[in-house]
Amino acid sequence: MNPVKRPRVLAIAEAANPEWVSVPLVGWSLATALRDVADVHIVTQVRNRDAFLRAGLREGSDFTAIDSEAFARPMWKLAERLRMGEGKGWTMVQAINAISYPHFERLVWKRFGDAITAGEYDVVHRITPLSPTISSSLAGKCAAAGVPFVLGPLNGGVPWPKGFEAERRAEKEWLSYIRSAYKLLPGRGATLRHASAVLAGSRHTAAEVARPGKDKIVYIPENGIDPARFNRCAAPTGVLRGGFVGRLVPYKGPDMLIEAAAPLLRAGRMKLEIIGDGPMMPALKALAQGLEGITFHGWKPHQEVQDILASCHLLTFPSIREFGGGVVLEAMALGVVPMIVDYAGPGELVTSEVGIKVPCGTRQEIAQGFAEALTALADDPGPLPAMAQAARDRVQSHFLWSAKARQVARVYDWVLAGRPAPVPDFFGQDGVAPRPRA
Repeated sequence: MNPVKRPRVLAIAEAANPEWVSVPLVGWSLATALRDVADVHIVTQVRNRDAFLRAGLREGSDFTAIDSEAFARPMWKLAERLRMGEGKGWTMVQAINAISYPHFERLVWKRFGDAITAGEYDVVHRITPLSPTISSSLAGKCAAAGVPFVLGPLNGGVPWPKGFEAERRAEKEWLSYIRSAYKLLPGRGATLRHASAVLAGSRHTAAEVARPGKDKIVYIPENGIDPARFNRCAAPTGVLRGGFVGRLVPYKGPDMLIEAAAPLLRAGRMKLEIIGDGPMMPALKALAQGLEGITFHGWKPHQEVQDILASCHLLTFPSIREFGGGVVLEAMALGVVPMIVDYAGPGELVTSEVGIKVPCGTRQEIAQGFAEALTALADDPGPLPAMAQAARDRVQSHFLWSAKARQVARVYDWVLAGRPAPVPDFFGQDGVAPRPRA
């Protein structure tokens, strides 16, 4: 019996780096996980070259580094000036990236166009950028060459919930008010028409790209877990203990969390571990004056974050605007039950079996919802062990990078068969979900 032929995949991951976080870590994790299910050659930006080499990949055979710095570097510096603060103005950064990224793809085609046209690759898969606002000239060129082009995971553009205009302004998200104008940009429609499959990292994004690519959308959340990095098993003891991990900025809601937990902290019925730093730190410490059992850890190395979080019963995370919610999966991998706002990424990752979802509302309503949920668990923590185990099980079955690679491999099978793909919900109860409505 002949072994099944592994597809030859050219994986485009301009942002991919095992030593960084956020989008570069997603790009690296998915691109390298796909090597277990396909013969993958990764194309990345030259700034990632040394990290690839340190990770043991071989330049030329495993990856190619494209030097687009002549254009990318000045554009990045411009984005840093326009975003008006470190970590702020994310929409502005994406707008500048939409201008600079096409140069990278032109260089990719210059280097690999002949090989793609000659059929040396079965699939071309653009993994990063994750933003749905950035079109791809490669999609049409691959279609002309008869090579399936897979796009994604795409994620982003989750609207700011009503009642949080102050938080929006604090994040310098002025450009977000006109973000939807990207749909009018040249190349967007052609990219979706020429793509053989579009991986959507969130249901919001799936709906956003529904026209003209709705028959090609596959829902696969962007984040995953490396079991080598998250290998502890939570073992909390004593009174209810909550953990917060993230930047201390308004939309993450650390002030709402302290307000919600304050009565339990005063009564000695709860402890709170705040991991992270940011502009809200002085105000949060002032808010916590007189409260026992709250610790501000600042930023910590990964291993220490894992150790602190593993001592908690709950990830208490009232953020109101998370595209992916990677920290939620990280907590679940440790067996820490997530308590989140039922909105965007975290709301999609958490089910009632594995965590607690507080309805998204006004600031006061979210704080009240967290207070009620925390009080209920302080009164009766009995449900927590079963939820913790269910959270770990869900990560193992659905959210390891190896599981995501297998999900993407199914998409490769569909596009290589030359037929429309059934649109699976790898994360639902029945295994199949309807296509999102446009």
